[in-house]
Amino acid sequence: MDDNLALKDKRYSEGFLKKNLNRLLAGFMFLFSLLPFPVIFLISDFLYFLIYHVFGYRKKVVLENLRYAFPEKSETERIKIAARFFRHFTDLMLESIKLHSMSEKQMEKRITFEGLDTIDECYQKGKSIIVLAMHHNNWEWCSFAQTKIKHLILMIYNPVRGNQAMEKFLLHSREKWGGKCIPVHQSARVALHFHREKIPTALWLGADQTPAATSKFWTVFLNREAPFFSGPEKIAAKTNQPVFFQHVTKTGRGRYLARFILLIENPKEIDSKEILRAYIRKMEKVIGKEPEFYLWSHRRWKHKRPEGIPLSL
Repeated sequence: MDDNLALKDKRYSEGFLKKNLNRLLAGFMFLFSLLPFPVIFLISDFLYFLIYHVFGYRKKVVLENLRYAFPEKSETERIKIAARFFRHFTDLMLESIKLHSMSEKQMEKRITFEGLDTIDECYQKGKSIIVLAMHHNNWEWCSFAQTKIKHLILMIYNPVRGNQAMEKFLLHSREKWGGKCIPVHQSARVALHFHREKIPTALWLGADQTPAATSKFWTVFLNREAPFFSGPEKIAAKTNQPVFFQHVTKTGRGRYLARFILLIENPKEIDSKEILRAYIRKMEKVIGKEPEFYLWSHRRWKHKRPEGIPLSL
C-alpha cells in the first residue's frame, strides 16, 4: 500500500494566506512540542483557568451532556465533574501536541500497556484484529503500541479538511512509531486488502465518533439516542477478526495505562449488531467510573434519528 495513502484525499483547497497561516501554526506547535513537561503543565494550568473560568468554552455543552448521562447526580456533582474534565482536557490538548517530538524513551516512561499477550497470540495464528478505542483519557499516545505489537496498526481517522500543514503534523505524530493512518472513508477497502493479502493488521479506531445522521445503526448511548459507524461490525463479521476494547486509565499527570481487553473472539458466531452493543456497554461502564476523562465537549448527540431508521436495543 502507498505510504502516502492518507494524504491523497484533498477535497478542499487552501488559499495562499490561509495556507501560510496554517504552516505558521504548525510550526508554532512543533516548537511547543519541544518544551519539557513541567513547562507544558504550567501552561495547561493557565489554559484551564482561561477556558473554564474566563471564557467558559463549551461549558453549556459539557453540562448538558452530563445532565443526560447522569440524571441521578445533583447539579453540584455534575459541575464538579465538568471542572475536573476541563482540567484534564487542557492537559490532553497539550499532551497531544507534545507527542510530535516525544522520544521512545519518554514514551516508555509515560505509557504502559496490558493485554499484549492475547494480541500476540492472534498474530502467531496469523489473525488480524480490530481495536475499538474511545475518546477517554489519552487515546493519541496509544499509537506507541506499534512498538509493542507485531501487527501493522491501521489508525482510522477523519482527514483535516483544508489544512494540509495540520494534517501533516498530526500524521507525523501518529505514524512516527510505524503505524499507518487511513482516512475513514477508505477503512473498509484497506482493511479487506490486507485481509486478502494475509498481512496481520490491527484496525484501530475511536468508534464513538459521530457519523452522519443517516447512519443505519442507532442505539441509546448514555441515555440518549445516538448513531454509530457500522463499519467495524461489518468488517468484523466479514473477516471474523477478534475485536478488542481499548481501555486507557490515567495513573498520574501525563502518565497512562492502556489495556487491551478481548471483547468478541469470533464475530461470525454472533449477531453483527451485538459487536457494537458490547462495545457501547463497555464504554458506559468506563465512563460511569471515570466520567471526568471522557470528551464531554464533543457534540456527540447533535443528530436526531431520521424517520424509518430503527433504534437498535
